[in-house]
Amino acid sequence: MPLKEKKKIVERSTRQQSAILGVLYGIDEFKSAQEIHALLTKKKLKVGLATVYRTLQKMAEKEDIDAIQSIDGETLYRHCGQNDGHHHHLICSKCGLTITVEGPAIENWTDKVAKENGFSEVSHRVDIFGVCKNCKKK
Repeated sequence: MPLKEKKKIVERSTRQQSAILGVLYGIDEFKSAQEIHALLTKKKLKVGLATVYRTLQKMAEKEDIDAIQSIDGETLYRHCGQNDGHHHHLICSKCGLTITVEGPAIENWTDKVAKENGFSEVSHRVDIFGVCKNCKKK
């Protein structure tokens, strides 16, 4: 492949990643790849659905964004301000409201269980699903 074509692919990828990140920066709740694609389309940003899926997956693998599994098993994505360090999520299963929470008790328990069983370099994720007070009122 000629250098000019390779450069075009890199630029295209960067444009698509920037568009996806732009959408993620503008939302507070976790969204599916299809919902993110719909938001891109609404903003008249042309990014294919397959590209959205691939890009979100790569960003999540690199921990540039957070990915969770919904109660229904669907992967949802959000940019949580990754400089905040390790954190957990409290997520409303009705409206998607997401609150970032710290869990020192969870951290202590994880370290204790790992040590008791001879594990090291342990990682974990905790996403707590429930119904927020606003949805409970409805």
